[in-house]
Amino acid sequence: MPVHRPEQLRNHRPLVLTALSLLVLLLLAAQTSPASADDTPPRGSAYMGMGVAAHDGIDGVPASDLAAQTEGVDVSSHQGDVAWSTLWDSGVKWAYVKAAEGTYYTNPYFAQQYNGSYNAGMIRGAYHFATPDTTDGATQANYFVEHGGGWSRDGKTLPGALDIEWNPYGNACYGKTPSAMVSWIRDFLNQYKARTGRDAVIYTATTWWKQCTGNYSGFATANPLWVARYAADAGELPAGWDYYTMWQYTSSGPTVGDHNKFNGDLGRVVALANG
Repeated sequence: MPVHRPEQLRNHRPLVLTALSLLVLLLLAAQTSPASADDTPPRGSAYMGMGVAAHDGIDGVPASDLAAQTEGVDVSSHQGDVAWSTLWDSGVKWAYVKAAEGTYYTNPYFAQQYNGSYNAGMIRGAYHFATPDTTDGATQANYFVEHGGGWSRDGKTLPGALDIEWNPYGNACYGKTPSAMVSWIRDFLNQYKARTGRDAVIYTATTWWKQCTGNYSGFATANPLWVARYAADAGELPAGWDYYTMWQYTSSGPTVGDHNKFNGDLGRVVALANG
């Protein structure tokens, strides 16, 4: 007598094989696919120095008794509400606060950070994280000025800083040739000066500057240099600058990670603020 199998049992084996085949295909695809786009940080999350340790490494910290150096910090939304009185009591006398990035982001903690540092007694300024692959330099300078990057001669406000460094969202040089990068930076600086009357500070790392501007030297006569290097000394500077005005020397300092040295006493900080 023939044996009649239930319909669901007769079809069970093909279904299992189909599921196993699909699983194998998915595993093979995962092994051969490029890295997920989720590895790229979201736009707006960049901050001053985020690429320094990865590209240049960490090689010590400066001596604690450097003559005529004034301690400062830089902050972004990553720090949230900052304990400014604690920093002031520890000897921090100046600060820069991220105001904007590209033309699509403003720091939601800007008011607490910018006004809080001022109220604690610090001389403070704002910085703009540049994204030369999204809009032109003049457009970003305008956005910066209109979102916290302005300046006034009150003895407490530093000129705006252009944070130009490795692209956290893609190609290190934002897809630009050295000459195109120099043109972008020039457009930003010219527009910032037209809007505020001040020459902006340039924050960068020497290795990035060499790679992405061809070690251009033409901004050194007008724009103060803020160099990033996490080591016992500031090392080689970008072409044209004989000295740094500011030096970001660590991303792991007390209270706020990013700590800096101003190349001069507090009177020189005030002089830069007054222009």
